[in-house]
Amino acid sequence: MPPERKPGAKGTTKVTFSLPKDVQAAEVAVCGDFNGWDPVANPMKRYKDGHFGVSINLPEGEYRYRFLLDGEVWENDWDADDYAPNPYGGEDSIIKV
Repeated sequence: MPPERKPGAKGTTKVTFSLPKDVQAAEVAVCGDFNGWDPVANPMKRYKDGHFGVSINLPEGEYRYRFLLDGEVWENDWDADDYAPNPYGGEDSIIKV
């Protein structure tokens, strides 16, 4: 699911990041340059239907991000706005706000 965007607080955009219910993980966090890649800053909640989600107010800009599953496995958002190579030999998801 592509990140949903709505008007946020004080000139920001409320971005809702989601992962489908078929993701095999007990815990998921969204990490990116908007939170210093901190795995505890934005944990995602598992909803009753099984999908994971979290909403974050972001100022206008372009951000790199990825999902961290169970504190070990990095996963891209395959519905991101774009992708860019990272220094670890993979790619980061890009969101444009």
